Amino acid sequence: MARARVEQQPAATGTTLIVMVGLGIAFLLFMAFLNVVKSGNLLNESNLLYAALIFYAGAGALYLGFGVTGTDSYVRFASLATWAGLAANTGAVAHRWYEAGHPPFASIYEMLLSFVWTLAVLTLIAEKKFGVKVIGTVTMPVAIVGVVLMQLLRTDVHPLVPALQSTWLHVHVTLAMLAYAACALSFALALMFLIQDKMQNETFLATTSLFGIGVYLGILTRFENWGGLSVVGWNAQEKSEMFLQRGVRLFVVIPDLGWLMLLVLLVVAAPFALYIVGRMRKNEALFTLANRAVFVSILLQIVALLVFLLRARAGQYPSLDAEGLYATSLAASPFILSGLVSGIFSSLLYLLLLWRRPDLERLLPTAEALDRITYKTICIAFPLLTLMIAAGAYWANRTWGSYWSWDPKETWAAITWLVYAGYLHMRITRGWRGRRAAYFAILGFVVVMFTFFGVTYLLPGLHAYA
Repeated sequence: MARARVEQQPAATGTTLIVMVGLGIAFLLFMAFLNVVKSGNLLNESNLLYAALIFYAGAGALYLGFGVTGTDSYVRFASLATWAGLAANTGAVAHRWYEAGHPPFASIYEMLLSFVWTLAVLTLIAEKKFGVKVIGTVTMPVAIVGVVLMQLLRTDVHPLVPALQSTWLHVHVTLAMLAYAACALSFALALMFLIQDKMQNETFLATTSLFGIGVYLGILTRFENWGGLSVVGWNAQEKSEMFLQRGVRLFVVIPDLGWLMLLVLLVVAAPFALYIVGRMRKNEALFTLANRAVFVSILLQIVALLVFLLRARAGQYPSLDAEGLYATSLAASPFILSGLVSGIFSSLLYLLLLWRRPDLERLLPTAEALDRITYKTICIAFPLLTLMIAAGAYWANRTWGSYWSWDPKETWAAITWLVYAGYLHMRITRGWRGRRAAYFAILGFVVVMFTFFGVTYLLPGLHAYA
């Protein structure tokens, strides 16, 4: 009888989480429906994206629950939620295509829309075809952040500039989105390989801390000497960024927010510092202390996120470039917001690994299988990257009379191609397998993210409209 009671408990726990997620989805959809009834506009792009966000968030919670408990029913319902989110996402893509009169590839918002759709499709393929059931614990947070970003970015439909009025735009960007989504999948698979390959938790600890350090160092590039944080001003009437002159944004300074971000940086860096000292002194107790510091850093990162949300959403702030007070908005700083959210997600995933690693290793395919699937995924991504660059070069020659202009986006696309070419070269000719190959796959995705987001906002060029 005691054994029967022990065996029945996981099923009850699984049912509880499924019911909670289902009720949460139903409640949020019902509240959204009430607002839709008032407006009388049901199937518009914003509503479809909101539905996609709800379903992806529910799927992420269930995938996470599966990673923690190994309850198979979680994955079945997570897949259903992902399919529902994909259906809503597909509706948003179709609506955008109809409204714009062209495929949704002409702006960073539209490319994110296509990227998230492709990522959801590949997540389902990896789960069904290759049996990597916990892949959603990594890919769904990426999809959620992508949809949140889309809620903040400008969604206006504008006529295409002459350079974009070409069929080659559709070919070029379609190849890019397919390639980038495949790179994201290879990144998730490489992380899972490192788990199965028995990489030490302390190494994951250091990597998580370094990622957080990178996020907050990036945010603190906007730090002002007296402790404020510079963010872009926002014109609420026109729903656009404010500019001093063409191409020069107006920045406003939120007082004291810089000091808070600096404090969070120090706390986020503490686990890495403890890791270094622990390795040097061979002191295991410092690793335990570092793990506790990760938990503290999550709490402080959540505080930083909430403060940023409250202060960026409302208020008038001074500018160092012009007299008077100016407003800002979350829509003016989407990548600060995504960085804050990504830092929290990465730390939570580390805690999941720390607390439930034996269960994760049991649920994942073997290290050899993950290494092989990662290789197959990159074998798909690399030809797509190659064709993307070739199509872009041909399009550039027809539009600007030159196949290659060393535009920042072109340069970083070439760097991305070289990284994945290096992966394939070293694997095929030198027999690279295992961790070295996984590191290459992770590095490639980091370069992809900088090419997609960083270049667009930090390095102006011919691709500025993207």
